[in-house]
Amino acid sequence: MTTLLLLHGWGFDASLWNAVLAALPGVTAMRLDRGYFDEPVSAIPAGPIMAVGHSFGALLLAKDLPATVPLIAINGFDRFMGANAVPPRLVARMRARFADAPEAVLADFRTRIGARVAPPIADAAALSDDLALLAEASAPANGRRIMALHGADDPLLPPAMRETVFPAADREIVAGAGHLLPLTHPGLCADRIAAWL
Repeated sequence: MTTLLLLHGWGFDASLWNAVLAALPGVTAMRLDRGYFDEPVSAIPAGPIMAVGHSFGALLLAKDLPATVPLIAINGFDRFMGANAVPPRLVARMRARFADAPEAVLADFRTRIGARVAPPIADAAALSDDLALLAEASAPANGRRIMALHGADDPLLPPAMRETVFPAADREIVAGAGHLLPLTHPGLCADRIAAWL
């Protein structure tokens, strides 16, 4: 049986997937957690897996998992900055402020994308390290089977970026949706995942 491997994005935790998994009864799933607010979970299960990543989580899964693992990238990307992507000054400002005001940087980010207030930070270093990774990392184009699911009104990812990340992906743009599809459209996310399983 295939295990669904899920990873949240920067500034979130494994609870991002609660409503999506509630709409997928009977599916075997494992949620990774970067440990920003609680204990990290990083072990990859044995056996066949299908990966689902939100935002930065999609980048990490695409970068770190073998090309044989299919990936659904929800509000995701294969690089965050560069041509047709997010302006480098955005992350540069976040990184410059983070050491002195991690809670404020996190709060500003979550407000920008329409998210609720974050839990108390348990590991600011993990958030800081991943902010640097967000600025620098990219995922190779390696023939992986990918679906890219984006919101048409995403306030974080520019339209040109949503249309060009993961160039070989099956692509769907959700009208009226933003950067938090697992929270705002969990049923749609679950339907697309179920169709791929």
